[in-house]
Amino acid sequence: MNNKGLRTFLSVGAAVAVVFFGSRPEDGGGVTNAVLVLAAAAGVLVWFLTKPGTGKPVS
Repeated sequence: MNNKGLRTFLSVGAAVAVVFFGSRPEDGGGVTNAVLVLAAAAGVLVWFLTKPGTGKPVS
């Protein structure tokens, strides 16, 4: 799996985890808009945190 594929997999996995753990089916409620926004934010955050570096040494 290449780097972009792994980043995509991790980003989607993070978003799905937020939706899974953020929903409350036992209370009769489903996924709220706030959970969807948090899931999108988690996916974008993981995408940018796993971006490879430029390869330049730090001075």
